[in-house]
Amino acid sequence: MIAIILVGALLALWLATALYSRLRLGINMHQALLYVPFKALFRIDDRAVRQVHAVEFPVIYAVWHQSRLEPALMLALLPHDTLHILDNASSRAWWLDPWRALGRTIAFNTHHVFVSRRLVRRLKGNGRLAVYLPDDASPDPKSFRLFRAIARIAAKAGARVVPIHVDGARHTAFSLAPPDVERRVLPNLRVSTLAPMTITEMVDHSSLEKPMAANAFFARMLQARGEPAPIAENRTAA
Repeated sequence: MIAIILVGALLALWLATALYSRLRLGINMHQALLYVPFKALFRIDDRAVRQVHAVEFPVIYAVWHQSRLEPALMLALLPHDTLHILDNASSRAWWLDPWRALGRTIAFNTHHVFVSRRLVRRLKGNGRLAVYLPDDASPDPKSFRLFRAIARIAAKAGARVVPIHVDGARHTAFSLAPPDVERRVLPNLRVSTLAPMTITEMVDHSSLEKPMAANAFFARMLQARGEPAPIAENRTAA
């Protein structure tokens, strides 16, 4: 009997916390129920999420992908009609099945991302995309192509881009960082964002003399990490 009471109390607490998260963050109840475990374990500072929901269409949420947590967190926190472009591992991981059911996802395909008119059309139709960028502040030319592709899609669709960084995710047990990066037991996490900007606005605000779109976008993403924007010359993609 005591066990039943305890389980009932825990379920009631879970439900109440989910309802509170739904009302406070603007997510739906299904999202809230699957967000609560992360909120409880990592004591997530999620105050920026409401601002993310308020961004006008079309919008691209550009997320630094530091750990296996970001896809699950973003599926639970971003607007439910967002199309998430996941890497192969995240699109196949069995444990992510409940979170993938929260919204629309497609597997990452390099060729598709670079030339997709479908993504541009979706954005122009008042759509939302979430893209996940490898956790590398100094990407090689091949990796930098992804920044160029996203910048091109955003520019063609006239979309605002919202950089998102989950502070602390790199130090969790789910981290994708090299083994020498310190891991901690259930560190506090914070969802950090920057104000939405179009690619044109990023270029206008760039410190480079004649910035290319991809470089202006990359500099903006670095700012979301709390790192200074590069002042060197434009990068090119091989």
